[in-house]
Amino acid sequence: MADPASSFAPQPAGATGVLVLAAGQVVWGRGFGAEGAAVGEVCFNTAMTGYEEIMTDPSYAGQIVTFTFPHIGNVGVNEEDVESAVDGAVGCVVREDVTLPSNFRSTGTFGDWLAAKGKIGLSGVDTRALTRLIRLSGAPNAVIAHSAEGKFDLPALLKRAQDWPGLEGMDLARVVSRSDNEDWQGGVWALGKGYARSPHSPRPHVVAMDFGAKDNIFRNLVKAGAQVTVVPGNTPLDDVLALKPAGVFLSNGPGDPAATGIYAVPVIQGLLERDVPVFGICLGHQMLGLAAGAKTAKMHQGHRGANHPVKRLEDGVVEITSMNHGFAVDNAALPDGVVETHVSLFDGSNCGIAIKGKRAFGVQYHPEASPGPMDSFYLFERFVGMLG
Repeated sequence: MADPASSFAPQPAGATGVLVLAAGQVVWGRGFGAEGAAVGEVCFNTAMTGYEEIMTDPSYAGQIVTFTFPHIGNVGVNEEDVESAVDGAVGCVVREDVTLPSNFRSTGTFGDWLAAKGKIGLSGVDTRALTRLIRLSGAPNAVIAHSAEGKFDLPALLKRAQDWPGLEGMDLARVVSRSDNEDWQGGVWALGKGYARSPHSPRPHVVAMDFGAKDNIFRNLVKAGAQVTVVPGNTPLDDVLALKPAGVFLSNGPGDPAATGIYAVPVIQGLLERDVPVFGICLGHQMLGLAAGAKTAKMHQGHRGANHPVKRLEDGVVEITSMNHGFAVDNAALPDGVVETHVSLFDGSNCGIAIKGKRAFGVQYHPEASPGPMDSFYLFERFVGMLG
């Protein structure tokens, strides 16, 4: 087989950005945002809105997001839509150049915001072709690079992409989790009012384990009637129990659930043994499955978007959900103690479980992202309702 570096696509005039895949393909475009180079797994997201929320979701750590919707950046950015202060996606690929924003909530441009966050953008790309490649061949490792002068060392970028080990076996939750406990104060956002404050009345106490959480999860727990304390994802069981939780929430996050589960699963098993109510989302859902004896596996392309239909098996209701995951609980080999509660109508993959004899359940999707827009809020109410 010929050396891929010997057959790079020629650099077109005006190209200031490039995506170099580990298999040797080179995708040229126009760079924006931060200059430099970053390595990650290339995925695609089908959402038509919420690009700022997506780029600040810690679940995207170690990933380069290809947006299938062509007009990304056209409503600008604002601080209210930031989901986390920690790193999310390392970069993004878009079809059209970012235009000046047209939205009354905008306080800046997407390109300037990316530059301030140290994230790289690449525009002018045939995102349909890139998405098709991912669908056919799986999510590839790659390097995204931006140079205002258009100077790139392609062989070095290719080597960096090929040397990166990929997300399988990688514990990224430890990187994006907070380092200290936090008494959560914020409520949900309302137009013209901003974010509400947490009520001072006595409420069931939820300890939320942060594996790379989106802030809106905590806001929705507050809206559902909980008092929330957020703790690092590697908090020991005794420290969690010392906070006297009425229930424990397991957050979303990046990376391989089996890798993060090395330290998190024993904690979850300890909670289940003590019949503490548990609710998990995304990575938290996957690790709840591992704690109950299920298995997880890397998906071919993953599920990422705001329009994923999920069937609730107890009554056949279909929820329109937001998703962002590249791993899933294997529903072909669930142990006797695990009940499947939700499935994807795209491919039949697992989207929800409940643990028999326990007050514990999880979903693979993101109910806090307002899919539907309110199809899935009942999950927060169901959890808080278990707490007494």
